[in-house]
Amino acid sequence: MVTFIASILLLIVGYIVYGKVVERIFGINDKNPTPAYTSNDGLDYMPMSWWKASLIQLLNIAGTGPIFGAIMGALYGPVAFIWIVIGCIFAGAVHDYFSGMVSLRHNGAQFPTIVGKYLGEKLKIITTIVSIFLMILVAAAFTAAPAQLLTQITPFNFTTWLIIIFVYLILAAVLPINKIIGRVYPVFGAILIFMVVSIGIGMFFFDHPIPNLTLSNLHPGELPIWPLLMVTISCGAISGFHSTQSPILSRTLKKESEGRKVFFGAMIGEGIIALIWAAAGMTFFGSTGALQTALDAGGPAGVVNEISLTTLGTFGGILAILGIVVLPITTGDTALRSSRMMLAELLTQLTKKDFKGKGKLALLIIPIAGPALYLTTIDYSFLWRYVGGSNQIVAAVMLWTAAMYLVKNNKFHWICSIPALFMTAVVSTYVFYAPEGFNLDYGISMILGMVIWLAVLVWFVRQLIKHKTASNYEDSDVKLG
Repeated sequence: MVTFIASILLLIVGYIVYGKVVERIFGINDKNPTPAYTSNDGLDYMPMSWWKASLIQLLNIAGTGPIFGAIMGALYGPVAFIWIVIGCIFAGAVHDYFSGMVSLRHNGAQFPTIVGKYLGEKLKIITTIVSIFLMILVAAAFTAAPAQLLTQITPFNFTTWLIIIFVYLILAAVLPINKIIGRVYPVFGAILIFMVVSIGIGMFFFDHPIPNLTLSNLHPGELPIWPLLMVTISCGAISGFHSTQSPILSRTLKKESEGRKVFFGAMIGEGIIALIWAAAGMTFFGSTGALQTALDAGGPAGVVNEISLTTLGTFGGILAILGIVVLPITTGDTALRSSRMMLAELLTQLTKKDFKGKGKLALLIIPIAGPALYLTTIDYSFLWRYVGGSNQIVAAVMLWTAAMYLVKNNKFHWICSIPALFMTAVVSTYVFYAPEGFNLDYGISMILGMVIWLAVLVWFVRQLIKHKTASNYEDSDVKLG
């Protein structure tokens, strides 16, 4: 119990203290006009109050990841608390802040465009393809998950709910941001807050106490903590998907100082959600072995259903479940929206034609929505594994983009480059070890992962030397002049 409460407090302090540090290093200036005013188009670019933008950002990024991922991560035991807290404050919130604020400084540009500017045009094309692929996976996963939950508590079947949810996703993705998203999200937010607070309080009345910190690996299947925990619990600690969502809100901020509340703050909020559900998973069933049995029987959705109904009764449990349904739906719609924006930027670059008309933008949703709808029919656990791996690769790329932004602007880059190095080590090892990757021996995967990590480190050091040399050359030119 002490560990859980301390973790919540650390996240709050992280927002207050480290959020200010990150903001100061970035260097906000409220005199700079924001894209919401300079590029107002009545569709994606338009001013919005910071509290509404913060709520939309939280609902955008907090799909089933901080719930389902946290429950599966709870199998490792209280060590999951460490990853959520440290990952959220020093990696995830920094990642989200820079993905939003660098976008804002480049007129609300999408994630691949930012990558192209700071890591090169070749990587931009690759990143666009990977990002759109991730958006399709996320839209599929975050449509299938709520449909499964709603099927369990209503008389309608899975296909019916799938169609209803997908119709909403498409409408929210193509209509102006203030027509659906700006209006229904406050209601969804109220449901979400009820769910989080109810389960958080209910845990203190479980039959088993909330476990305190232990560094032992308690996973029943004896799966290694490194790097699997860092991929299993992604959305509650750091998630590359967020870098595709933050630019949506960067187009609505009225001033730069709102960025810390919207981007850094929403990530801290998601970390709190992940902590609550990780703790609930560890506590409700009494042991990680019992939790594994429950997951084998009903999957994460079944675990959520059982915890909610048992803790809060029928009415409260249904409201809590609706809160969990809201999260993936409000992530799926903006996944489609951001992929539509990315595709428009890519086609504009390749064809040199304008794809900014509302009719053209609406048509761009078809090549995204079609594959996403098809993928909802495949096994959810298989789908989620690919979401997790591609998600963290994108996160590492965004952190390197942010690091290079700071380097080129002569700012303290270590707040981004250190977590970038960490996430590079995670994904390098994971790609070789994971079943959906090369499925190699753990020891071999560690060695190969280290080789890639060293190669990336050498690249970054060369970038630092190159930038320092160029800066010294410019300084000497100034002196001579």
